[in-house]
Amino acid sequence: MVCSYISLVVRMVSTSVKKVVFKESNTTEGFSKSELSAWADYERSFGEAVPKLDVHSGFWSFGDYELVGHGKVTDSSCGKFLGFRGCARTELHDKTTLDGVNYSGKVFVRKVHCTCHKPTCPICYKHGWAVREAKMIETRLVECSKRFGQVEHIILSVPKLDYRLTLESLRSKAVHAVMKNRGIVGGVLIFHAFRYRNRDILLKGVFCPRGWYLSPHFHVLGYIMGGYGECRSCKFAENETFAECRGCAGFEGRTRRCFDKDGYIVKVKGKRKSVIGTAWYQLNHASVKRGVERFRVETWFGICSYRKLKVTSELRKEVCPICQHDLERLRYVGVKSFICDKSSPKYNQDTFENACEDGCVVWSAFELERSWQR
Repeated sequence: MVCSYISLVVRMVSTSVKKVVFKESNTTEGFSKSELSAWADYERSFGEAVPKLDVHSGFWSFGDYELVGHGKVTDSSCGKFLGFRGCARTELHDKTTLDGVNYSGKVFVRKVHCTCHKPTCPICYKHGWAVREAKMIETRLVECSKRFGQVEHIILSVPKLDYRLTLESLRSKAVHAVMKNRGIVGGVLIFHAFRYRNRDILLKGVFCPRGWYLSPHFHVLGYIMGGYGECRSCKFAENETFAECRGCAGFEGRTRRCFDKDGYIVKVKGKRKSVIGTAWYQLNHASVKRGVERFRVETWFGICSYRKLKVTSELRKEVCPICQHDLERLRYVGVKSFICDKSSPKYNQDTFENACEDGCVVWSAFELERSWQR
């Protein structure tokens, strides 16, 4: 069998590549030999081919799927700088924050850009579409947490036998069988078709280069029946071994028993510091299906589905991080130049600027004049 099935990298590999041997980890993580072997497969290799599979592939794509942000720019206005919003109430900024910084005489400034909010747009996907979707995810999960407790970050890895299933079939199986059997009762499902190998390795004598490679899996922000607190505080959780958990009634016991039947490895990550931050990061390297105009990267299910959880959408207010007042449009009349290109490594969307330059006030709030206003 050949490695052409996973030819996901378009760069040529030099014949003088160093021989790198992957060393097996000594950790057992409480899995059996077959479980460890399966986990290693998901994480490190796709050297064995499934025959007669005709797909288009590239560094960031495989078959019907590609990473977000790798489509065509929607139009010329994408990423266009529109102006500044912020807070010029300097009299309310004479405060010292917890990090020891005093913002007396400072204006909070946010750069505003045009965005198409499409996941395929290489300009707008990261700071436009992903931000908007992450805010929506946080809004729904905050409401759901009032009734169902702690949000957990769960990773569901698809076994090779199911790689040929359509995305719709994979989602259905993940929701109605794999997660249901493990007591995951609801949440949002984010599909990833790829993983990233951060170094070249040799696996079973086959060279596997660094880069993105096919590895369908789902990231879930959701809720576990009975919670995950018991497993997180378990004595076997310290080294993530869970060696004696197979007979336990908790999640770690359930997922090990279910693995023997369905072959899916389902893991729970650590406590979330920020739901919106986790959602934004996972959306940034999610996958989309080619040729689908309004493809939904995230899917709600169970107790969080649109049918069961009704959340009234409210316009999320933009407020000053110092005084909490609503942001306004700002006019700048100074001489300082600003980096407004979002692709620049020196770009910062939010900054604090001096209200005065050479003794003159250079920042002021204003309202746009409407043609229908007299």
